[in-house]
Amino acid sequence: MAFEEAKKIKLDGPTVDYYRKALERSKKFRQEYGRRRTVVKATEMPWEKSPQGLIKHIVHEEMFTREFALEMYMQLLEPGKPSGKHRHMAEEVFYVIEGRGYDLHWDVEPEIGTKYEWRWAKEAMRFDWEEGDFVYIPPFTMHQHFNADPNQPARIITATNRVVRLLGFDWLDQVEEAPE
Repeated sequence: MAFEEAKKIKLDGPTVDYYRKALERSKKFRQEYGRRRTVVKATEMPWEKSPQGLIKHIVHEEMFTREFALEMYMQLLEPGKPSGKHRHMAEEVFYVIEGRGYDLHWDVEPEIGTKYEWRWAKEAMRFDWEEGDFVYIPPFTMHQHFNADPNQPARIITATNRVVRLLGFDWLDQVEEAPE
């Protein structure tokens, strides 16, 4: 019969309180959420000298904001210089605030069997950009930004979805670091 399992239930084995803990965790979260920031002033946004280059965090999970899905930062590309080269499972978008340059993207070909296998294109695709442009980078595509102007800096605002990482795909690789 389809419901024979119900006759076999015995509570003499191990038991847990996962659901009760989930209720408590949710209650605590809602209380904390009300204290989270809804406005972050520009002067409160921290700078970081990262392997990706000089970035100013706009939204980050450690900034105690009410935002729970995005990571956003402004990146400064020095005249004629590149960012680091990296890849991550979440797709990325960026908007060019000022300057001009290009991106190199190495698309990935996944092979999914009993484990994930990744192969990146040997040749990069080039995408030129300038002030006012929007650029999309697919998931796990290796990519690098380049400022094409030898005299003026370029600034971009980058956004990625943190939910992909929280779903178990915390795959971030820094392939090359930005120059000092």
